[in-house]
Amino acid sequence: MPNSRYSLHQYSVDTLLNWIKTEEIVIPEIQRPFVWSAPKVRDFIDSLYHGYPVGYLITWPKSDIYLRGGESSIRKRVLIDGQQRTMALRAALLGKEVLTKKYREQRIQIAFHPDKESFAVTTNAIRNDPEWISDISVVFNSNSRLLRLVDEYCEKNSGIEGYEILMPMRRLYEIRNNSLGVIELMADLDIDTVIEIVGRINRTGIHLPTADFIKSRMAASYST
Repeated sequence: MPNSRYSLHQYSVDTLLNWIKTEEIVIPEIQRPFVWSAPKVRDFIDSLYHGYPVGYLITWPKSDIYLRGGESSIRKRVLIDGQQRTMALRAALLGKEVLTKKYREQRIQIAFHPDKESFAVTTNAIRNDPEWISDISVVFNSNSRLLRLVDEYCEKNSGIEGYEILMPMRRLYEIRNNSLGVIELMADLDIDTVIEIVGRINRTGIHLPTADFIKSRMAASYST
């Protein structure tokens, strides 16, 4: 009889976005800020667009860890690894600010060129260029309609027909249906075991930020 202390899942980007919106997936109180560069966020979104694998998250349904704001993690998924990917989704697709290495709130906007099917970090030049959608979060706004966005784009770019960019726009929108792997640790694991699991993964050559687990352990100790 198998005695795995984890389970493997595939969840859609849309599901993960809903978890972020409802705070079902949460981050321990003490963890590093967002360290990815804007170009790395761009590449991450580009990989999702092309259907490339983008790594996985590790979660732990645990109730004795303090979260940002001091609340308990009861009935929530504590994000053990994958904070950067999660925050990249939150920033690029939901249009939310991230906390930088200097502990400043900052927007990271990713632009999309429907004709070239390319992504870029938004600049002032891109904002002033009608050929670019300067902030892809508008595509994932629940109040937006894809066909309306296509019509608005064509109005700004004479000579471009809607059918020419509908497929790239639909493909961008359907990023929400792409899957990310999630490793869910068993809820009854103690934090020493979780740290040991991470250490063993690191020793096999797949680096995970062990320091984050130590910090998470520090945060957990305050709840006892």
